[in-house]
Amino acid sequence: MKIEKHSILGEKVHIYRRENSRFWQCATFLNGKNRRFSSKQESLQLAKEVAEDWYLTLRGKHSRGELKNEKTFSFASEQFLKEFEADTMGERNPKCLTNHQRHVHLHLQPFLGKLGLSEITTTKIQEYRISRMQSEYRGKAPAPATIRKEIVTLRMALKSAVRNGWLSHLPDLSAPYRGTSKVSHRAWFSPDEYKQLYEATRRNIQGANNSYHKRLAEQLHDKILFMANTGIRPDEANCLEYRDVEIVLDDASDEVILEIEVRGKRGVGYCKSTTGAVRPFERMKERNQPNPTDRLFPVDHKKQFNRILSELDLKTDRQGNRRTLYSLRHSYISFRLLEGADIYQIAKNCRTSIEMIEKHYAVHLKNNLDASAINVRKPRR
Repeated sequence: MKIEKHSILGEKVHIYRRENSRFWQCATFLNGKNRRFSSKQESLQLAKEVAEDWYLTLRGKHSRGELKNEKTFSFASEQFLKEFEADTMGERNPKCLTNHQRHVHLHLQPFLGKLGLSEITTTKIQEYRISRMQSEYRGKAPAPATIRKEIVTLRMALKSAVRNGWLSHLPDLSAPYRGTSKVSHRAWFSPDEYKQLYEATRRNIQGANNSYHKRLAEQLHDKILFMANTGIRPDEANCLEYRDVEIVLDDASDEVILEIEVRGKRGVGYCKSTTGAVRPFERMKERNQPNPTDRLFPVDHKKQFNRILSELDLKTDRQGNRRTLYSLRHSYISFRLLEGADIYQIAKNCRTSIEMIEKHYAVHLKNNLDASAINVRKPRR
């Protein structure tokens, strides 16, 4: 490709134009880095004047210490996304990468992208928080949890920059005025509400218009009973195949239960159900006549489930928490605690930690309070 070249200011600035371009470009080497700029001019004389002004402006910034030869946040965040995708391949839900990409490209890069990494200070991060709190999408400001997730992505990108040697240390990313967050329990169904729910799904079967709708209603009814008696997560239930479930006689309790091989976000784990899950599973086998590799729940039933909750006015609890199919897992854990089950065994059976159960479940159950230990009185003389 033919290139026409000229030099000014003692060959410190070069002006060139490519064969297929009508504009002159400017180039110089300053502070250890090649820098380029488009003059947006077709005239060589005007391009020289623009190039001279551009070079003198750069020299002024360099003398004031404003011209820094460092990576920008835009470059560092793209490198973080590449590393995250490569390091977590097959180990994390693909939505994790998608969420980080959305945070970086939609919010973080537009605000911080052109800044050098050393310019991302605690003050600049607080300015980002304020900017996001004042922004609106469809008439609503982002939820505090959304902004916290974006700050988590920002922290991970800056940690990647530290590992690569582009940043010396992390700035303080904590919210300056935020106190200890309130611990709220997960939305669940009390025993009376759970009874309302499964009686409503039973009536839903009787009111089905045709065989197809009746089959879906029967599947939903059995899914609710199955999940509330096993405590598995909705995504785990959607992955279950008939070969993963076995009806056994438990030696310890001398009861017929289900032994389930669970595949979900914690990898492969095992679960033992209560006796209440056996009959729904038997009904599904009789009704569907499945192959071993068929899914137990090929349909997620979300719309049907939400419709029934709305009809019963059970969509939210008294604290305003929304109930979903996940609430059946929370109900299972709460029911086991109310019956006095061992919290360690519940955590193992639900593939979670004791800390999570104590934080989100045990705090709101009155059976966990021992009145005899609370109402202690000193003996009178």
